[in-house]
Amino acid sequence: MPEAGRVIAGAARGLRLTGPGGATRPLGDRVKEVLFGSLEGGGLGPWPVAFLDLFAGSGAAGVEALSRGAPRATFVERGPAALAAIRANLERLGPDLASLARIEAAEVLAFLEVGSARGGGPYGAVLVDPPYGDATLGPALVRLADPAGGWLEAEGVVVAKHFWRSAPVEAMGGLVLVRRRRLGETALSIYRPTAAAGAGAAGS
Repeated sequence: MPEAGRVIAGAARGLRLTGPGGATRPLGDRVKEVLFGSLEGGGLGPWPVAFLDLFAGSGAAGVEALSRGAPRATFVERGPAALAAIRANLERLGPDLASLARIEAAEVLAFLEVGSARGGGPYGAVLVDPPYGDATLGPALVRLADPAGGWLEAEGVVVAKHFWRSAPVEAMGGLVLVRRRRLGETALSIYRPTAAAGAGAAGS
């Protein structure tokens, strides 16, 4: 398997990750730094929290979350090669942290239809990282934004990773954009439940 970067902080710092190859875009170290710097910085809510990695690819984000103290992480992915990479990376992580992981071999929208109770929720942080141009980004955010779904904790955070020119809308259902950060051609749009959104301010 090709490499997919490394764990950059926490208990498993420096661990090299494998990737599925093909068209999968690895989660780069700089993006991970900004993502987890935002989550750990205190301005967006508590950390560590349960982590949901949607379109998980190699599982790099969920593995990073576990390394940084997340009490549990769920990886949702449908590609056989990506699922094999996630399993390999969790094995490298070691049994103590790997025991906190849950792998769901499913299409993301179908997974979000099953409901939070069956999907291991609620979660304090969610990364939505589809391939650039994938039409499921918006629908996935809509389902996460529905308070009736129960996917998010009261102070939860949803981060959408996307091509910078294809930014999702700033408000949907029970979610509102509080921050947007561009990193080259990649951007991170950070959402919080409407009731908790006063803790951040939208910006570039």
